[in-house]
Amino acid sequence: MNVTMTHNDSELTVAIEGRLDTLTAPELEEQLEPELDEAEKLTFDMEGLEYISSAGLRVLLTAVHVMQDKGEEVYVKNVRPEVLDVFEVTGFSDFLNII
Repeated sequence: MNVTMTHNDSELTVAIEGRLDTLTAPELEEQLEPELDEAEKLTFDMEGLEYISSAGLRVLLTAVHVMQDKGEEVYVKNVRPEVLDVFEVTGFSDFLNII
């Protein structure tokens, strides 16, 4: 997994490439957690994300809760069909702002 975080003022974009699974989710969580304090908008760019497991979903859910507690939104863009299927089956597509 490769993660690139881009800041544009108070907007944070997190581009994820590869697999977000049990082995890589803790790494993303560790990188993401300190960045969320200052972010007023969070966007996950999943163009390069090939696979997401329940561990990856948990990291997304945690980020959504942190941002919602601050009154902010989380957006997900460039979702591949195979990842979108996981979001739909798990119900994540019901509360994620997929753009």
